[in-house]
Amino acid sequence: MRTIKYIAVHCTATSQDAKVESILAYWKRKGWKNPGYHYLIDKHGEIHKLHPEEKISNGVRGYNSVTINVCYIGGKDKDDRTDIQKAIMLGLLKDLKARYPDAVIQGHRDFPNVKKSCPRFNAKDEYNF
Repeated sequence: MRTIKYIAVHCTATSQDAKVESILAYWKRKGWKNPGYHYLIDKHGEIHKLHPEEKISNGVRGYNSVTINVCYIGGKDKDDRTDIQKAIMLGLLKDLKARYPDAVIQGHRDFPNVKKSCPRFNAKDEYNF
């Protein structure tokens, strides 16, 4: 079992209408063996499990071995999460935090040397539990 130190919150930086299949295809075109996230939440609040938690995903360079990566579809230019995305994300993060109580929940942008605005909101403040 991996030691999980972080639960990273991401946005796809696409429109809310982006399809899971197109996001997966993007990673394949990049030559990635593993997806970028363990969980992806679409605009309707459906959670798509893209990768087993016990396996490493490609969410945050240099931290993937100790991180669970969670993402919402959207965030191209702003925080455009739907109310249902917010509620489902909160529930998922609470569940993950219960299973990994020592893990720090933070945005992709909160990791050292990351020059991205992902996600488009302050995940550290919003999920400070």
